[in-house]
Amino acid sequence: MALAGAVVMPSYISATYTGITRNSHIVTDEVNINPQDISANTGVASTDTTDVDVEELQEVVIKGVQAPIKVTADVPIQTLTGVRIQELGIQNIADAVKRFAGTTVRDYGGVGGLKTVSVRNMGAAHTAVSYDGVPVSNCQGGQIDISKFSLDNVATLSLAVGASEDIMQPARLYASGAVLSITSIGTRNLNQEKKFSGEVQIKTGDWGYVNPMMRWSHRLSRIFAYTISGDYLHSDGNYPFTLVNGNEVTKEKRINSRVDSWHTEGNVYAYINPRNTLQLKGYYYWSKRGLPGAVTLYNPVSTEVLTEQDIFGQVKYKGDITDNWKIQAIAKYTYGRSKDREQNNMYESGVYQDIHNQHEYYISATGMYTDNRGLQIALAQDGIINRLRSTLAACPFPTRYTSLTALSARWNHKAITANATLTMTNTKETVEAGEGPEGHSRLNPTVALSIRPVGAAQFYIRGMYKNTFRMPTFNDLYYDRMGNRNLKPESANEYNLGVTWSAPAWGVMRYLAVTADGYYNDVRNKIVAFPTTYNWRMVNFGKVHISGIDFTLSTSISLPLDMEVAVTGAYTYQKAINAGDENTKNHGEQLPYRV
Repeated sequence: MALAGAVVMPSYISATYTGITRNSHIVTDEVNINPQDISANTGVASTDTTDVDVEELQEVVIKGVQAPIKVTADVPIQTLTGVRIQELGIQNIADAVKRFAGTTVRDYGGVGGLKTVSVRNMGAAHTAVSYDGVPVSNCQGGQIDISKFSLDNVATLSLAVGASEDIMQPARLYASGAVLSITSIGTRNLNQEKKFSGEVQIKTGDWGYVNPMMRWSHRLSRIFAYTISGDYLHSDGNYPFTLVNGNEVTKEKRINSRVDSWHTEGNVYAYINPRNTLQLKGYYYWSKRGLPGAVTLYNPVSTEVLTEQDIFGQVKYKGDITDNWKIQAIAKYTYGRSKDREQNNMYESGVYQDIHNQHEYYISATGMYTDNRGLQIALAQDGIINRLRSTLAACPFPTRYTSLTALSARWNHKAITANATLTMTNTKETVEAGEGPEGHSRLNPTVALSIRPVGAAQFYIRGMYKNTFRMPTFNDLYYDRMGNRNLKPESANEYNLGVTWSAPAWGVMRYLAVTADGYYNDVRNKIVAFPTTYNWRMVNFGKVHISGIDFTLSTSISLPLDMEVAVTGAYTYQKAINAGDENTKNHGEQLPYRV
């Protein structure tokens, strides 16, 4: 439960090298091109003849622009492409996610700290994170640290509230209130002519900050290709600050804030044919962070250090059986290790040390049927085994078995898009010491609808209802002196009603997209950490009401000399109150520690 040290990073210097081969080209986004337009622009007649001279045309680079807001979606979806992220000068995933309306990124200590995402005040445990279409997990804390992913390796970053448009996904993603999807660059910048691509980059900044990165992609044959990437981060973090104690003002430095981390991953792709693909991914992350603790007058000493390791391997197969049937299969193993160590004479042996090891075994299978009338039906089945082992004396060595089943249907016809899902969750938990919590079985529905009421105009009205369910994490239940085995699972009802509008290209304006969504979340038995007289304690708030408004605007304006001005804006209003027992002291007040 230790938190990482604070480091501030105000400036960067970067250099990039990219290796390419002949006939390379870049296409930023997909666009539709009329062959007759190309013929007219190139002077080549489109009339069919049998005896004509053939002239090879020079290569044409086509650039398209994709709006970061999808107005046709029946649920709020926001997207950032890797190209747009570079243009905006964003330096890490946390800063990118902050640009999405309705999100709260909790930053536990700057560059070296844990960074989690809460959407619409639901809490970070209700936000699922998928990496290349496979869920990322943390059975101990339930919150995903997005700082462990390198932004330099991101092709697209998207946030869907409620449910993604793609129903061909694991059941685990259906069971969450929101999904943050990260797609890596992979081999999309390779083709039959461009066999390899490499990039080397380094960022530097104040307080000893240095962050080198490399990535290499290579197409071995028509079928096989691989990528490998890695980055290292270091910062001493000992930044200066002014300490005021009455009339005494002194200049101090943050102590024990050093951060070292290393991340590497490799991918192997098998493009068996256009309808069948296989991806193998290996991921490794290691970090060592000093924990500076509180600023105590005349006692700047801190020796606590947190060391973490995260390793996972996954395989994903996606294929078409026929024109109407598709299947997807996923298998994944995840191992996580954290060690908290502190030297201090207050401990009997002079050293305090805790080690936590977590293991997860995960499998998923999804099948989807598509007819010719805009109907899609998908069935997903997931199986999960989680184990936690710890050196804490109070650890009961829990093992959790989870089964998730999701039946989803999507229908798109002219001006109407409808989506419905039923998700069944079954859990069973065993412990080696004491009594474990009871098993649970819940059925959670989701319904979403989008209507275009005015002919061909890009104006839509959308609504959504989603019910979610989440079990307490292992830390919630068992952490020493803080856990509470009597916790009840959280359940939440999400309601969303909004309008979206998009204007076509006009003059120098390449696009304009506007969305406005009002939402209301009703959470029962919400789990929060609450301070008591001697220590923190995990408790259930009987009922929590969360309301808010999300407004987004995005446009792009073309300027002379091939320049472009992109304007995006997001406004969010949120309010979360305790709506439980009316006799409690804080009934009707803002919910504490809500993100």
